[in-house]
Amino acid sequence: MGATGANRTGAAAASKGAGGEDMDAIELLEQDHREVEAMFKAFQSTDDEDRQAELARRICSALKIHTQLEEELLYPPARDELDEPDMVEEAIVEHQAAKTLIGEIERMAPGEALFEARMKVLSEQIEHHVKEEERDLFPACRKTEMDLARIGRLMAERKRSLMAKRGH
Repeated sequence: MGATGANRTGAAAASKGAGGEDMDAIELLEQDHREVEAMFKAFQSTDDEDRQAELARRICSALKIHTQLEEELLYPPARDELDEPDMVEEAIVEHQAAKTLIGEIERMAPGEALFEARMKVLSEQIEHHVKEEERDLFPACRKTEMDLARIGRLMAERKRSLMAKRGH
C-alpha cells in the first residue's frame, strides 16, 4: 500500500463521528454488518409473529440498502483496483442469491410454511458473505489506492437518501 492510501484510511478511522459521516467505506459497511447480525439474532430468539414480521422487514430493508451501497460505490472501484477482481464477482453473485430470498421473504408472513426456514437460510448466506468480505475483500481494498474516506462519505449520503425513500 502506498503511503497516501494508508494516510487516507488512518485519517478517516481517527476522525470517525458518532453519526457515521466520517467513517470510511469499510467501517460503514462493517457497522451495517453488526446491525444486521443483531437483528438476525433477535429474530432467532423470538416466537412472537408480530416481532418476527417487524424484524424480517427491517432485515430485508437493511440488506437491500447495504447491497445497493456496495454494488454502486465499493465494487466498481474494487474491481478496477484489486489484483483478484473475482472476489467482487463472487460477492455480486452472493448478493443476487440474497436478493432472491429477500423477495420471497417480503411476500410472506410469519407462520407461513417456509418463512422461518427462508430467514434461517438468508441469515446463513449473509453470515458467509460477511465473513468473506471482512476476511478477504475489505483487507484487499485497504491495500489499494482506493479513497475509502471519500467512498465512505458518498455511502453515508446515499444511505441517508435510500433510507428516507423507504420511510426510515
